[in-house]
Amino acid sequence: MSIYQKLLEISKTKGAGFLVLLDPDKIDPKKLREKLSIFEESGVDGILIGSSLLLNTGLDGIIKEIKSSVNIPVIIFPGNAYQVSRWADAILFLSLVSGRNPNFLIGEHVRAASAIKEFNLEAIPTGYMIFDSGKMTSVLFMSDTKAIPFDKPDIAKTHALAAQYLGMKMIYLEAGSGAKTSIPDEVVSEVKEYISLPIIVGGGIKDPQVAQNKVKNGANFLVLGNALETNSDSSKLKEMADAIHFKTK
Repeated sequence: MSIYQKLLEISKTKGAGFLVLLDPDKIDPKKLREKLSIFEESGVDGILIGSSLLLNTGLDGIIKEIKSSVNIPVIIFPGNAYQVSRWADAILFLSLVSGRNPNFLIGEHVRAASAIKEFNLEAIPTGYMIFDSGKMTSVLFMSDTKAIPFDKPDIAKTHALAAQYLGMKMIYLEAGSGAKTSIPDEVVSEVKEYISLPIIVGGGIKDPQVAQNKVKNGANFLVLGNALETNSDSSKLKEMADAIHFKTK
């Protein structure tokens, strides 16, 4: 079974999937194994790893360490073509459909394609959409694109539909790392009703109720990133997992 199929099964059986995002530039090697153990015990379904910039040159080593520590899918969440590793289980082949920068629509993809093929890495075509959370996030700055306003669901819906027609397998609605607030539930709901693809939602999700509301409004996967810095203990992560996996409760 492919990683994509496994993700769909998780969403179907649990209510939604719980993904955590690790930035290689912010990982403390001395605490990594402990953190990974907490992830597994808390019910995390998948680990995304990547960065908008990536200063760390040891991506392969970090992924190998993760793979040897836990039995959780490791999926690259790339900010550029250099973030490809033969040791990962899959890579989100992100196309920044909310922007008009050709480098993130096709340029980085061309640079990365041969390596992905050589590594026999499962690529999951994903339409990536950045929203304006009220803060200049790293991904917004590095991509040199405009964000979709929170109060313009029609813009979000049509971009998501275009991504679907282009053959994407998933849609990622992104408020950005360290966002002040998460994407509004009504935006998630309207996008979900307009397309037939699984939806990933990330950015600004800081408590279980916020996460569960996203799931109830159509999110198939929730991503926790920066919030891990303050909510990384097992009890808090378990609360988050339980809220996301509400179908199993």
